[in-house]
Amino acid sequence: MPWRPMMPEDLAQVQVLADTIHVDHPEDLEVLAERRRLYPQGCLMLVEDARAIGYALTHPWRLGEPPPLNEPLGKLPEAPTTFYIHDVALLPVARGKGYAVQAANRLIEHARAAGFDNLSLVAVNRSQAFWERVGFRVLARPGLETKLASYGPDAVLMVHDLASPIHDA
Repeated sequence: MPWRPMMPEDLAQVQVLADTIHVDHPEDLEVLAERRRLYPQGCLMLVEDARAIGYALTHPWRLGEPPPLNEPLGKLPEAPTTFYIHDVALLPVARGKGYAVQAANRLIEHARAAGFDNLSLVAVNRSQAFWERVGFRVLARPGLETKLASYGPDAVLMVHDLASPIHDA
């Protein structure tokens, strides 16, 4: 499988990928590096033909409280209530090859093995349909409208109950 653990030396490539993929939502290298430092076991690189073409950043968090973009977390919560997918980002060349489903399934399995009841994320850039195919559903939380708007006009909070099976979208 072309997904592998993200290493500290990958961070420069992660920054290039993030800047290329998320033009409207830039994040500083320090923020990306902190996510990896706080929860390295939840960070992945997608490499094909020795070229980085995607990444995933995830960490334990609090359900219904997505962290603001481009801000350090400081630390992980002592009593997390969700396994939060901060980002699964793929270059266009990586799309349509099943890599996103591979990442989703790998992250779902990791969360299950780590003892979480659910995973959550904010779907952006018209990705809601993909996340629904792999078992996520929209989670309405009153009061989150302003925070979600900072992620983009189509941003929605989503959750995957780990009682649900893995999907092969």
